[in-house]
Amino acid sequence: MARSPDRPPRSTRYGPYVDGPDPLAPPVDLREALEAIGRDVLEGSSPRRAMQEMLRRGTRSMRGLDDLAARANRKRRELLKNRNLDGTLQEVRELLDKAVLEERKALARALDDDARFAEMQLAELPPSTAQAVQELAEYDWRSSEARENYEKIKDLLGREVLDQRFQGMKQALEGATEEDRARVQQMLSDLNDLLDAHARGEDTDQQFRDFMAEHGEFFPENPQSVDELIDALAQRSAAAQRLRNSLSADQRAELDALAQQAFGSPDLMDQLARLDANLQSARPGEDWDGSQNFRGQQGMGLGDGTGMLQDIAELEDLGDQLSQQYNGAALDDIDADALLRQLGPEAAADARMLADLEKALQQEGFLDKGADGQWRLSPKAMRQLGQAALRDVAGSLASRRGERDTRRAGAMGEPTGASRAWEFGDTEPWDVVRTVTNAVLRTAAEPRSETDAVGVRLAVTDVEITETEQRSQAAVALLVDTSFSMVMEGRWVPMKQTALALNHLVSTRFRGDALTMIGFGRHAQTLTPSELAGLDGAWDQGTNLHHALMLAVRHLRRHPNAQPVVLIVTDGEPTAHLEPDGQAVFDYPPSARTLGLTVRELDTVARIGAQVTIFRLGDDPGLARVVDRMAHRVGGRVIAPDLDGLGAAVVSDYLSSRKRR
Repeated sequence: MARSPDRPPRSTRYGPYVDGPDPLAPPVDLREALEAIGRDVLEGSSPRRAMQEMLRRGTRSMRGLDDLAARANRKRRELLKNRNLDGTLQEVRELLDKAVLEERKALARALDDDARFAEMQLAELPPSTAQAVQELAEYDWRSSEARENYEKIKDLLGREVLDQRFQGMKQALEGATEEDRARVQQMLSDLNDLLDAHARGEDTDQQFRDFMAEHGEFFPENPQSVDELIDALAQRSAAAQRLRNSLSADQRAELDALAQQAFGSPDLMDQLARLDANLQSARPGEDWDGSQNFRGQQGMGLGDGTGMLQDIAELEDLGDQLSQQYNGAALDDIDADALLRQLGPEAAADARMLADLEKALQQEGFLDKGADGQWRLSPKAMRQLGQAALRDVAGSLASRRGERDTRRAGAMGEPTGASRAWEFGDTEPWDVVRTVTNAVLRTAAEPRSETDAVGVRLAVTDVEITETEQRSQAAVALLVDTSFSMVMEGRWVPMKQTALALNHLVSTRFRGDALTMIGFGRHAQTLTPSELAGLDGAWDQGTNLHHALMLAVRHLRRHPNAQPVVLIVTDGEPTAHLEPDGQAVFDYPPSARTLGLTVRELDTVARIGAQVTIFRLGDDPGLARVVDRMAHRVGGRVIAPDLDGLGAAVVSDYLSSRKRR
């Protein structure tokens, strides 16, 4: 349809999206956040604390609370650094100097004695701006321009002191008439009457509604009750008091004296003093005693300074909220409106994304609460951590040996490359190429009449299946050293990541294998993946390999038809053993009894027929000698990987043992 010639062409304008979260923003990356949480959990943090640390630091693609708090603190410092509170005094002084200069010009043109006397009076004005203004209150100005500038001082002071309590008054009352000023006086009187009645408990909703109907234009916050009105006014009044506290004694004296000239009448200050008293009584919890040290060059008026102190107080509150360092802290505590006002829409969006991330981690089931009320990583989260650890290991293997992260399905076993004729009961996949080839050859060899249909038909005898080699089941015992030396030497997290990677590999790719994880320090214990991940690196003297081997043997004997595999990760020679009464005995250097019991348990492992691999961490010569002898005794082997290659070494050895089987 043609556009009407009278209709103007449509135009499209583009700009930043500011109404809530960006609908085109990418979704929250839970995997990246979970990996960050997982690293802290592996290092010994509780899941709840780890999540708080992740929110504080942020991730590679998301700014954290620390960054937002730093921006709030930086803005606060800049406000204090660049501004000072002399603005009103400077503005009054400029108006006074202009008035005196114009008056002197007018007096210089006059020839009467009164003019000479007036010149002497102006020459003897005190240096104090407030005292000079007071002395000129009754002065008979000859210059109309000088009189106008002097009257501006009274008007400015009135607007400034009102702007301290009611934001925007300085601009709203510029050029105000006597009638406008009378309306302000009436509003203050009615407001104080309302607050007095509220303090006595005698105010009514109707009284508040009548007040707002009469004076609502002075309150852009649009309060809905007396309490909301008091909250808004008390915050501003407290900031005005903090401004006064921030002034020097001379500045306070000057401004107090000048304020009496506001609108040329002390009545205004009397009403404001009454208002301040009412507000301080109603809201004693506001910061009425604080102060700030402004040290910049840019002066501010009383109203602007009060607003600045409100901003500074709001920035300080935001800093506390963003730090999350107080008891019971939560992201819901962050004032989104204040964050938007002070740091802009980008910061507000960042905080909203962090809150969404925290909720998503719980809603998606990555964190759950145990019976004791403590937060834990859920099995779903542990699978994610194991997958991430295995992905890192696979990347290391690929870079070292050219291997790739492959995913092969097929419960019946590994393909051998050969095929055979199908027999009843076979469930292996068809070899399609061989099957179709057999059908074509058979059809071509059979005699056919002219009436037979053209084509190839499959027969049961044509079918061939892919031949597979039955996988052998393995019983795997992974023994990891949890003594404190692993923590001290920075081997704690790599050890945990290695165990999680192997657990994920076995549970997802080789489900027929039975894996157990055993941690050994002073004692040994069987650990689930979540227990190992949350294991705290507490002070624990002793490397009780004897106890760990006993638990490993118990696991291997539960699976008599599986190929036994024992993988040992340690950074210390055996220094503890388990007595028959269950008591763990520690000796350093290792006692003969400790070494004897450990070797005896190794012999038991060898009799079962287990493949033993010891992963030695560190370069201690004594450890190397002991480990080499133990491995030689049971026909095992020793691998000494660096920390970055530990996971790849353990997983590679496990995969190699499967190939040997």
